[in-house]
Amino acid sequence: AGWLFWRMMACGRRSGGSKRQVILFILCVCVCQSGAETLRYSLAEERERDSFVANIANDLGVSPSQLAARKARVVSEGSEQLFHLNQNTGVLMAKESLDREEICPQSDTCTLFFKIFFENPLQLIRGEVEIHDVNDNSPEFPEKEMVLEIPETTSLGSRFPLESARDKDVGSNGLQNYSLGSNSHFSLALGTGKDGTKYVEIVLERQLDREEKRELNLLLTATDGGSPPRSGTAQVRIVVLDANDNIPVFVREVYEVRLAENSPPEQLVVRVAAVDPDEGSYGNVRYAFTQTSERSRQLFELNPVTGEIRVAGNLDFEEAKNHKMVVKATDGGGLSSHCKVQVEVLDVNDNAPEIALTTLTASIPEDAPPRTVVALFSVRDRDSGDNGRTECTIDGDLPFSLTPTFDNYYELRTNAALDREGTAEYNITITAMDWGTTRLSSRESIFVQISDVNDNPPEFMQEIYTMSVTENNRPMLRIGSVNATDADAGKNACVRYALVRQEGKGQPNVSVSSENGEVYILRPLDYEEVRAFEVMVRAVDGGSPPLSAQALLRVMVRDENDNAPVVLHPPPDSSAAAGELVPRWAREGYLVAKVVAVDADAGQNAWLSYELAKATEPGLFRVGLHSGEVRTARAVAERDARRQRLVVLVRDRGQPPRSATVSLGIALVDGFSDAHLRVSEEAPPAESDGLLTLYLIVCLACVSALFLATAVATVVVRVRRARQRKAETLPTFPKAATESNAGSLPRGYGYDVYFAAGTVNSEFRFLRPLFPCFPAGLPPGPGEQRSSVCSQEVASLGEEGD
Repeated sequence: AGWLFWRMMACGRRSGGSKRQVILFILCVCVCQSGAETLRYSLAEERERDSFVANIANDLGVSPSQLAARKARVVSEGSEQLFHLNQNTGVLMAKESLDREEICPQSDTCTLFFKIFFENPLQLIRGEVEIHDVNDNSPEFPEKEMVLEIPETTSLGSRFPLESARDKDVGSNGLQNYSLGSNSHFSLALGTGKDGTKYVEIVLERQLDREEKRELNLLLTATDGGSPPRSGTAQVRIVVLDANDNIPVFVREVYEVRLAENSPPEQLVVRVAAVDPDEGSYGNVRYAFTQTSERSRQLFELNPVTGEIRVAGNLDFEEAKNHKMVVKATDGGGLSSHCKVQVEVLDVNDNAPEIALTTLTASIPEDAPPRTVVALFSVRDRDSGDNGRTECTIDGDLPFSLTPTFDNYYELRTNAALDREGTAEYNITITAMDWGTTRLSSRESIFVQISDVNDNPPEFMQEIYTMSVTENNRPMLRIGSVNATDADAGKNACVRYALVRQEGKGQPNVSVSSENGEVYILRPLDYEEVRAFEVMVRAVDGGSPPLSAQALLRVMVRDENDNAPVVLHPPPDSSAAAGELVPRWAREGYLVAKVVAVDADAGQNAWLSYELAKATEPGLFRVGLHSGEVRTARAVAERDARRQRLVVLVRDRGQPPRSATVSLGIALVDGFSDAHLRVSEEAPPAESDGLLTLYLIVCLACVSALFLATAVATVVVRVRRARQRKAETLPTFPKAATESNAGSLPRGYGYDVYFAAGTVNSEFRFLRPLFPCFPAGLPPGPGEQRSSVCSQEVASLGEEGD
């Protein structure tokens, strides 16, 4: 609501007229009339009169002049008004110095509620002020001197409860600790009851001896937690008695009683009884309250001889629902025991509803539309349950109705069209009745006069509305709404919305509801096609002639991860066998291939990462996370399989992520023959599954035969070469070069054969003459010479491979 108000005020300032600002403010209040946020403040108690609480004008975002114009006033809950509002400054002040202990005597937190009422138009704003406690009360004992009569035969470790101190402050300022003066017989024990109250006991640490000392005087100190701390003291006088070996025993440890709040004085509540088997004065038991609040002592009286507890004051369910008392039974020898008495106060319907008129519009125009608020009032019933549940009715057949809002507040509204010529005034009687067994009611009369029309165009809250939608949306998806208001009343203030047709543009992608300005997307959008578009929205009122205003609607399309990565290289339709060639001498980091992929999405949805999903040798190759480069992760070893197959996964960073895979076939080759063998062998079988077993057996037999033939041929070739090496002085050449060039070129020159990746077409690259290369440190054989070209040739081959 505050944001709406400031936006409207900003528009009013741009328009340059104070009258326009007032109109905009009234409209803002009308929008926020039915509900507002609660204003929360805090104030320390005991502040001086007219102390500052808050600046209501600043918190509501209004000027003091507007507070006075709208007759703003503060109403506190209850009969006493604790705050007042200065309409000239907008400051909320406390009328009197507030004492938390007086206002909220039995509550840890003290919150005062108030409401701010505005007129023209009607508005209600809730507020609350929390009164913070200050340490202005010291702990006090009910009695300055407590007398305990303890037999000298009392066993060590016996505990004796003492009267607890009372501190009107709460929290850390309340009672926190007890201390006992230095003595040799007793120590102090502190405890906390189930209800959170602290109690104190003294514990006998050393045996008493009446002949040695008849009385002991101890100083008990109670300290609170304030800063600086406050304390109170009481004298504990211990009277040592002669032996009394039986203590009074109550029939029950806890007495629970339910009592109606309208119970008359002297009515018996309960009778407590304790039995002492001792004889004489040691068997006479007397009763007294202990560890009982002062208010409970005022409401109940205890007969010290009979143990009867009777009503002594006026019980009030609304003041306290429960009362807890502790009764102490003491025999003639000073021995005592305790029991608890818990009294639950039952509510009766003893309070009639109270009607409090908050605000009233004395005169309303006859063209006021139905549901116009005429008055605002509250109904309060201090009872609980059905006794505090109320209902309100209007006497007679009148064109008015009651609408509940919140916190037992009701709005008196018109429910039909008014006609001043027919009825000039109404006397409305409101009856409030509770739901108790004996129903109580109260009445309040309201007098309303009826008094005897398009000059304001609609105004948009914003000049530009920016909305967003995620692509691939469903048709007729609501993405927001535009809102325009009209300062007029009746049909002149009825605003309808429509899109402005723009020449040269096709059918728009959005529609606007003519009734409420809600914006819908007509069809699914594609971010890759349309990233944003703009349309004009017109608001027209119902006057004659109608007035209108326009605003720009800008729709931004958000990208969605609806496109999976597309692999450009290697082409996805290429055969998996058409892969790359890697020489056996390739070292770590050798570039094998580069996977190139794109994603049609934008932003994070188009960020691609590459990873190796599957490999014949998992540790032989690696893929660059962002570059897609496939490189050797280590040097190629002789044990590595000749044919390698890699599956590279390309994944984007959308939510959820999308991915694509591409297969790479890699052949580890020594020369032309290996490459040729790879091309000829990588055609995958396409026979049916029914003949698969037969084909496998035939292939295995062929491979075995081929292996035996190759082994025999290799032995023959090696024998022939060994004989030729002895007969010739020219250097020999590697096996691959000799076999590939034998019979076609002179021995001194050889040519390497290369196959382009992904094809079976061969192309020849003519290099310098090949000479045999010998491993480092190994001398050439007889008649052989080490060529200086070897290292250069190997280096050039590595660069070409990269």
